[in-house]
Amino acid sequence: MSNRIHTSAVIDADARIGDNVTIGPGVIIGPRCTVGDGCVISTRAILEENVRLGTEVKIGVGSVLGGLPQDLKFKGEETWVEVGDRTTIREYSTINRGTSQSFRTTVGSDCFLMTYVHLAHDCHVGNGVIISNGTQLAGHVTIEDKAIISGLCAIHQFGKIGRYCFIGGMARVNKDVPPYVKAVGNPIKLYGLNSIGLQRNGFSPETILELKKAYRMFFRSELNIAQALELARKELAMGPEVQAFVDFVEDSQRGVVI
Repeated sequence: MSNRIHTSAVIDADARIGDNVTIGPGVIIGPRCTVGDGCVISTRAILEENVRLGTEVKIGVGSVLGGLPQDLKFKGEETWVEVGDRTTIREYSTINRGTSQSFRTTVGSDCFLMTYVHLAHDCHVGNGVIISNGTQLAGHVTIEDKAIISGLCAIHQFGKIGRYCFIGGMARVNKDVPPYVKAVGNPIKLYGLNSIGLQRNGFSPETILELKKAYRMFFRSELNIAQALELARKELAMGPEVQAFVDFVEDSQRGVVI
């Protein structure tokens, strides 16, 4: 199928445009940008430079990808924004390029970033992640697969959000959030395992039960983290999910939410 490119769009000669692409009025696509097959770039969206879009990506009205990182240490090095297949980025969102720390800002496949979401430099978002309206990520934030972040959240630089967790609206996320849990508040606090989310994603009752044991051991007992780590390895069935939970807590550099 042929591309549908509005006559008012401005596309740099160095950009590469795939097949069956729709580019709306006033769109600007800068140098060294790649737009994969089946992408839709809506009115007045801008890919400034060094942006790679996978297939069937949708970019909303007025969104800006590939802008300079907002980091005083940035010295003009070649860095990128990369977005995976079938991801949707809605209106007026911004994704800045990386710095020399990782040289890229990345969003995985099958993600949904809603209106006014901001991803600062060197953020890395996994697959199947949902980030709701107005949520802001500072630099170097990592969000693992299938996490859901509600609206108007603020996530501190170098923070890490674990897989399959749920963060409620208007949370101030100043520490790492372990996988598989629910968290909300300012300051943020844990509110149990994300059991409904795990059930919806096909986790077995046995796995959910073992994760509940891990959660209670780490966050609802008299044990400190070191003691909980030691006991977990002795008493829990270390399937891949429980292992991921334990490893996340052990490896946290900022400390985990409790």
